[in-house]
Amino acid sequence: MSSKPAGRKNNPDTAGQAKKPTGRIRRKENREFAADMKLRTLRPEELLHPAQLLARFAERAAELISQLPQDARPTPATVNAALRQGVLEAFRTRDEHIARLVETDLLASTPEQGAKAIRRAVRASLVDMGVRVVEEADEQELFVVVEGEGDGFELVRPAYVDQATDKLLLAGQLRRIPAPSTLPEQGRTNAADARGDDAK
Repeated sequence: MSSKPAGRKNNPDTAGQAKKPTGRIRRKENREFAADMKLRTLRPEELLHPAQLLARFAERAAELISQLPQDARPTPATVNAALRQGVLEAFRTRDEHIARLVETDLLASTPEQGAKAIRRAVRASLVDMGVRVVEEADEQELFVVVEGEGDGFELVRPAYVDQATDKLLLAGQLRRIPAPSTLPEQGRTNAADARGDDAK
C-alpha cells in the first residue's frame, strides 16, 4: 500500500461554485477602501465656503458689468444681493442632498438592514427630492431598447425624470420580448362554450 497521503478530492456539491472571500481578502478590501476614501476626502482649505464663493462671483460679475453701457449697468447692491441669494440657495440645496446621503449611508451600514430596505430608502429619498422613477414602458420616449425581439417590452432599468423641470435625468432601458399570446383567452372561451353546450 502506498504511504502517500490521499489527495483532496473534489466535492461534487461545491464544484463550479465561486469561492467565498476569506477573512484575509475581506480585510484587504476594507484597507483598500479606507485608503481610497482617505484620498477622496477634501482638505479643509479645499472645502467650499459661501463667503469665498460670493467674493469670487462678485469679482467676476464686476468684470462683466464693466463691459456694459453705463445706462444698462445694475447697481452693485443689486448684483451683490442677487449673488448672495444664489449662493445661499445653492448651499441649502447641497446641505439637503448631503443629509439624504448621510441617512442612506447610516441605513446601509446598519447590519440588520437588508438590500430591500436600503433600496426603498434610496427610492423614497429620490421621490422626496422631486425625482420621478418611471418603471412602466408606456412612456417609451423615456426609454431606449437595448436588446431582444418581439412586440412586447420588459423593463431592464427604470427611467429617472426631474419633476420640477421635466428633464430626463437618466434614460431607462427596455428589452423586446414576444407579445403575450391570446391563445389562453381563446381556450377559456372555447371551454366555456363547451360547458354551455353540455348544459343544454
